[in-house]
Amino acid sequence: MEKSTLIGIVLGIVAVVVGMILKHASPMSLLNPAAIMIIIVGTIAALFNAFPMSEMKRIPALFKIIFKEQKLPEKRELIGQFMNWASIARREGLLALENTSDEIEDPFLRNGMKMIIDGGEPDFVRDVLNEEIHAIEERHQAGALVFSQAGSYAPTLGVLGAVVGLIAALGNLSDIDALGISIAAAFVATLLGIFTGYVLWHPFATKLKRKSKAEIEIKKIMVEGLLSIQAGVSPTAIEQKLLVYIPYQERAEMKEEMKEEKREEGAAVNG
Repeated sequence: MEKSTLIGIVLGIVAVVVGMILKHASPMSLLNPAAIMIIIVGTIAALFNAFPMSEMKRIPALFKIIFKEQKLPEKRELIGQFMNWASIARREGLLALENTSDEIEDPFLRNGMKMIIDGGEPDFVRDVLNEEIHAIEERHQAGALVFSQAGSYAPTLGVLGAVVGLIAALGNLSDIDALGISIAAAFVATLLGIFTGYVLWHPFATKLKRKSKAEIEIKKIMVEGLLSIQAGVSPTAIEQKLLVYIPYQERAEMKEEMKEEKREEGAAVNG
């Protein structure tokens, strides 16, 4: 479970409910079937009008990504793995990595490893992998766009809901007491539209973009690591090359950890 998503939703609901209580407004007024119908069903209708069915079918999977914790290889471990593979390739040749490729779980990395083992031209390998990254980015952007557009539609539908409510309220001006209640209820649609748009849908789109960025960065490390192994680059040079993907503050910590691991391995061998 992606805890940040759950925390954000809960805090958003609490902020609105507590805010209404502090303003002496009843939170129960939010349970307005007409407003909920206009905002939720209206937003869904707008999305169906905006996107093809093939993309709408992906919405449940997108929600799963939003609420599920992203599992990506640690950059430090990935760089260490490439350094190890580079050592093997320099000692025994690329064919020595053939058995290793079958054990790689990530399909992108496994495919790239097989291409360099099979002797693919570096430019060809880079082009194929970069095209695959581009295709992944396109799919991710399409998914984020669905929520981004929902975030744009919902507040506008909130205004529509308020207008509908005001039409109903102004249709019966004879009952002054009921008029005030009707006008207050009319603006519930606006509140729900703004809330869903700017607390749920737009932030969900941003989260999908951030997760996509993190995944693409890992894949770029994989591309550079694979091509460096194919070119016969030394493990130390690979480390220096791939460290550019890690913030400066984390690099020093990572280097110290790797040095400590090497000292422990050396001590174990000597012992």
